[in-house]
Amino acid sequence: MRVHIATDHAGLELSSHLIGVLSASGYEMIDHGPTSYDADDDYPEFCINAAAAVVADQARGVDALGIVLGGSGNGEQIAANKVAGVRAALAWNLDTAKLAREHNDANVVAVGGRQHTVEEATALIEAFLAEPFSNAERHERRIGQIASYETIGDTAE
Repeated sequence: MRVHIATDHAGLELSSHLIGVLSASGYEMIDHGPTSYDADDDYPEFCINAAAAVVADQARGVDALGIVLGGSGNGEQIAANKVAGVRAALAWNLDTAKLAREHNDANVVAVGGRQHTVEEATALIEAFLAEPFSNAERHERRIGQIASYETIGDTAE
């Protein structure tokens, strides 16, 4: 699986750690930045680029997901969700990480690097990446309604 990752300055160390750990686990990691610490960096571009790459890969049939990191993960999730076709979910415990995939077929996970230890954040992301979508009809229907609103401004499919 290809995993696109982006961060702000607050998640830079966590991002570096995850790239190493997930690469060693067999994931193809694509880093969308930043490449160095800058407390005044503007994370939206990094996160939007990672999210757009996930959507582009998925449209080509590539098995791909995304990770966006920040101090809280909130802004990064918001930025990623501005990309059409992205369903970014903020994970703060194992249940929210797994349910984001199982029920919502989330394709990007947001995690707050200042909210968790490195070990906790790694566990959340590994759980997200490993969890399959349920393919349950009710979940597919709801995701379809969201996608419909995103494209035509109405939840009717």
